[in-house]
Order: sequence, then structure tokens, then C-alpha cells
Amino acid sequence: MNAWLARLLREQGTDIFRMKGVLRIANDPRRFVFQGVHMLFDGRPHHAWGSDPRTNKLIFIGRNLDRDALHADFQACLV
Repeated sequence: MNAWLARLLREQGTDIFRMKGVLRIANDPRRFVFQGVHMLFDGRPHHAWGSDPRTNKLIFIGRNLDRDALHADFQACLV
């Protein structure tokens, strides 16, 4: 996941106006939340999932972004 986001920001950071998300990380009871603007990125563990459904949600706002490629690249990160 880290390698994919680093590559994505390096290659398309100027076209990514905003990104944010909540991720389920294997073997971690907490949500991982992240946000970014262009090439700036910040992410950290947040509170525990508790009884909430554990899902991954990512939002990218920008120009010239390929939705299918983003989805495929993200899917390749899943274990």
C-alpha cells in the first residue's frame, strides 16, 4: 500500500487535488485514516473499528485520473 501511494503521488501528484480514505489494515483493530493534497500525504491509525463494518474507502479528486487503473492498483495491494 505504501509503495503504491508513493508511486501514485510521484507520478500523478500534480493531478491529484485531494485524496482521503479509511483503510482496514490486516491484524490491526484500528482504522487507518489518510488524507492528501497534491503530493502531500498524511496517514495514521485512528480509533478501533468496534462493531462497525471493516471496509476500505478511498476518494480521489483530480484531473486525468483513471478510475479503473486506480481501482486495479488498489486491489493489487489487498491481502
